[in-house]
Amino acid sequence: MRSPRLPCLACLAILLTGCSKTDSKKPQAAEKPAAAAAYFKVDPATAGTLSGTIRFAGRKPPRKPIDMSGDPACVEAHHGNAYDQSLMVDSKGGLANVFVYIKSGLEGKSFETPAAAATIDQRGCWFNPRVLGIQTGQPLQVSNSDPVTHNIHPLAQLNREWNHSQGSGEPPITRRFTRPEVMIPVKCNIHSWMRSYIGVVEHPYFAVTRPDGTFEIRNVPPGDYVIEAWQEKLGTQRQNVTVTPSGRQQIDFKFKGE
Repeated sequence: MRSPRLPCLACLAILLTGCSKTDSKKPQAAEKPAAAAAYFKVDPATAGTLSGTIRFAGRKPPRKPIDMSGDPACVEAHHGNAYDQSLMVDSKGGLANVFVYIKSGLEGKSFETPAAAATIDQRGCWFNPRVLGIQTGQPLQVSNSDPVTHNIHPLAQLNREWNHSQGSGEPPITRRFTRPEVMIPVKCNIHSWMRSYIGVVEHPYFAVTRPDGTFEIRNVPPGDYVIEAWQEKLGTQRQNVTVTPSGRQQIDFKFKGE
């Protein structure tokens, strides 16, 4: 005769198993979303502008010819006449390709990284532009518009050094610099005369002087700043400046020749 307790024990086991399964499926607490980065927002009603001119003092240096005879395509691109671009001075002494930026005064402020890429094009067997400013984390897009193979090699010290060859017609490459570094020299391992410089900063307050030596930095929050101007042959200069609410501050530099 079967014991009347067996069915009861079986039912009890089923109930316990069911409870165990139910407990294992209890919903977990939802993870809290990460807090959005607190980027500094400039008040357009009080933002100011920094502008000025950087000049070369002294006799305008003669243009130095560059020998590109090692690559006929490069010679053809310049019709046989190529000149050094390390010191570009116009007829009135304006100094081109000077990197101007806020060196200090923005401490404690964090700025959103631009989504748009800064660009370098290898064209005419030059890096274009010669001097480039970029924010940390911003994409850098490198293209080759020449019919020959080039090589871009940023000689970074604080960022990761990299080296990439790029043939004619190849798609652009994209890189980023994650740390501030002023300035990063760039060379082409194939064409020794190709040089460029990249200034990496944590904010958008930088400019490169135009061919006439002028520059402008807009949307600057009021405050006291140190402005630095860098030129690849002549070194750096600094000035203190105060930007008043909605003010336009003129700041000029003068570099002497070697």
